[in-house]
Amino acid sequence: MIDRKKYYRNVGGNSGGFGRPGRVLHLDGDGEYLKICLEAYKKLGIDAVGKVVAEADQHKVIKSLLIEYTPDIVVITGHDSILDTKGDMKDINNYRNSKNFIKAIEEARRYESDMDSLVIFAGACQSYYEALLQEGANFASSPSRILIHCLDPVLIVEKIAYSRIDKVLPLEEIFQNTITGTKGVGGLETRGKYRLGMPKSPYD
Repeated sequence: MIDRKKYYRNVGGNSGGFGRPGRVLHLDGDGEYLKICLEAYKKLGIDAVGKVVAEADQHKVIKSLLIEYTPDIVVITGHDSILDTKGDMKDINNYRNSKNFIKAIEEARRYESDMDSLVIFAGACQSYYEALLQEGANFASSPSRILIHCLDPVLIVEKIAYSRIDKVLPLEEIFQNTITGTKGVGGLETRGKYRLGMPKSPYD
């Protein structure tokens, strides 16, 4: 279903050269969902490392993982939910794991504060979208507090990973590529992570 690898070998019409999409580090609290995402990254030709880390522990390990793998893009996700649907949607304590995602974003931004140098997607189903963006995520869920699809972060990553570093993608184009759209995911203008190179080695 998501197999555009061949097409993306020549992004930008660089017929005499080659290209490298952005590298990804994906932390997920659910091993089954992470497996699905890693299979999708592979089909898309994106170099991705995945780690199963409980949401409450993600902030403890993210800095060391960023140092080890030096990704261009990091995804911080897992499970989340609203604890009381009649409660205050602006109360961080009314969310199962949004507070934990915020802690992980904070640690990631201590490592790299520039939002174009390190692109962050954070959140899960019904997460506190505004708070995640406020803490430094480029993209987050869930603006309308709906359930998102486990591939929504991957589909956002795809657009960033395969867009030229000198290009800021229109947000509408990014979110049209997702399953739940702007009710499920949103974010801020961000530069792409695809780098062209030349010449292509005859031994490659």
